[in-house]
Amino acid sequence: MSDWLHSLPVVGMAVVVFGLIYLASAAIYVVVMAFANAGWARAFKAVSPGILSPLGILCGLFIAFTAAQVWSDNDRAAVAVNHEASALRAVIIFAADLPEDLRARLHALLHRHIEDAVDREWPMMAKGTATLSSSPRALAEAMQLTLALAPTGAGQQTAQRKIVSALESALDARRQRILISQSQVNAVKWSCLLLQAACVLLVIALIHSDSRAATAIGMGLFATGVAVSVLLIAAYDRPFIGQLAIGPAPLLQIMPGLEAG
Repeated sequence: MSDWLHSLPVVGMAVVVFGLIYLASAAIYVVVMAFANAGWARAFKAVSPGILSPLGILCGLFIAFTAAQVWSDNDRAAVAVNHEASALRAVIIFAADLPEDLRARLHALLHRHIEDAVDREWPMMAKGTATLSSSPRALAEAMQLTLALAPTGAGQQTAQRKIVSALESALDARRQRILISQSQVNAVKWSCLLLQAACVLLVIALIHSDSRAATAIGMGLFATGVAVSVLLIAAYDRPFIGQLAIGPAPLLQIMPGLEAG
């Protein structure tokens, strides 16, 4: 789905999704009733109601498999952001054993990395244009600065080792969140899910074509269920865009400590 839909608030997205699905259901209803009035009612009633059960199960499986991907991507994205923030916090803690000038330079580099992530990378991740081609210069400089340290005691040796490990974890977490930002439910999955739902709506209309009220009620209930499922998937489809997007709050929580340092 396009960026404009994902950028809408949940209420706006609900209006679009419900409106389109109800419109498609109404179109199916009108077409089936027109053919029924034209003499196809007998053929429509010959369609076995038993076909609804396997079609409904298939539609449910499409929704479940699609939703599973979306939940997994969101969980992984949240873990990556929290992991990156935890790793940067660990750098601050271990840097307390380093010389004051080196500690101040590390704090400045971490501050720059967070500002760059919030101001540049997050908007790019929201658009799905963030890539691994650009390396995080601030973290790379922090790694080089730490490795260039000549420890003067066991405490600084341990701190240097821990800081390097924490920076590696932060770099890996950043890679993960950028890769996840490129993940979404592709057009093939959306097409299959919606086509399967349309098949169920069509069968409902065919089976109940002799009763307009029964057809409208059955199609309305199923269309509502499909719309709710599509809305839920679409709202979480892109982890870093929209009202329910994962934000850089964990990273921003580190900023006061860096500024104080």
